[in-house]
Amino acid sequence: MTSASNQLELAGTQIIVLAIAVLYLGERINKKWKFLERNSIPSPVTGGLIFSLFTACLHYFGDYKVSFDLDLRDTLLLVFFSTIGLNAKIKSLITGGKGLVIMIFACSLFLIVQDILGLIMAYIAGAHPGFGLLGGSISFAGGHGTAIAWGEEATKAGLEGAAEFGLACATFGLVVGGLIGSPIANRLIKKHQLSPKDEKVASANDFSVSSEANSPLHKLTVNDAIGTIFSLGLCLGLGDSVNRYLFTHDIKLPGFLTAMLVGIILTNSADHFKIKMSQPAIDLISGLSLQLFLTMSLMSMDLLSLMESASFLLFIVLGQGLLITLFAVHIVFRLMGKDYDAAVIAGGFMGLGLGATPVAIANMDAIMRKFGHSQKALIIVPLTGAFFIDIMNVLIIKFFIALPIFQAG
Repeated sequence: MTSASNQLELAGTQIIVLAIAVLYLGERINKKWKFLERNSIPSPVTGGLIFSLFTACLHYFGDYKVSFDLDLRDTLLLVFFSTIGLNAKIKSLITGGKGLVIMIFACSLFLIVQDILGLIMAYIAGAHPGFGLLGGSISFAGGHGTAIAWGEEATKAGLEGAAEFGLACATFGLVVGGLIGSPIANRLIKKHQLSPKDEKVASANDFSVSSEANSPLHKLTVNDAIGTIFSLGLCLGLGDSVNRYLFTHDIKLPGFLTAMLVGIILTNSADHFKIKMSQPAIDLISGLSLQLFLTMSLMSMDLLSLMESASFLLFIVLGQGLLITLFAVHIVFRLMGKDYDAAVIAGGFMGLGLGATPVAIANMDAIMRKFGHSQKALIIVPLTGAFFIDIMNVLIIKFFIALPIFQAG
């Protein structure tokens, strides 16, 4: 056991400064190692993994444990999804149309296959089928929040270690989704010699999350920044109020979803009343919150605690990684049209299916920085991840739990 004197807890500004340093570290390493840059590995993944390995070594060899207060990280997630909402113009959502429907169908099919694979691997390993679902869509497509919720329910039902295993799967899914999503999209683009249909940078009406390439900083003013911060404050505050109200009526929604819904209402109301919102400021804050959120998530991983179920965990992660790669390349890419947009969507889909929506967007962002903008991908993937995949996941999980193999246990 680590004594109290050997504990270091980081919080607030300490985490911000450290996350920025870790992000810079990832960028420098990506530029130095051409393999990483060539395969479009997101900088937060590189830097975050290296730092989490460092803290694991510090704990194992030096008996010194570093812990993190991640309240700020969770706030950044709300800010990020608020910017998604503020970018979601109705006219842009309509353009998702057929592609959005196809993507929802593909994700629903994948969730079923992902859970079937999880159950098969649990059976092979001689584990309880509950670990199969935790090693399926609960933790991978569902992410940390879903893993915690269902893991606690499984623990209450007598499945020892369920919560910890679910969190471990979600954590490694986050890492693997960030590691393989961009390279797969990269390979599809090069293999099929694909290029963006529209070579222009993102316009003020684009649904984008991005970065230097499509955020003309020279257009930013202090009023732009203040107005955007005010809008984001409304998204967080009103979203929290809506959540509290729904909770009193036994309706539980994730905080990011209500914050995003408020953002959608705000931006379309502003359009209706001819109130202009600063797209460059929204894009800048979106990219900033996404990069820092991912960096904080990955650098705070407790790798040592994940080693207890390392062999089964590795078995699950490798199996799910292979499944989503085959599914993205042979089903998602083809269903979405086998063009440049489809390749970017395939990379984003791998982030959705193994990690979370921010990982999906980070994958797409890394690809678009290198090859060009994809308006279609930036509409379809975030909408699928934010709205539909969680809803379908709950229904599918409940279907599997109702099967006789679970009732018997």
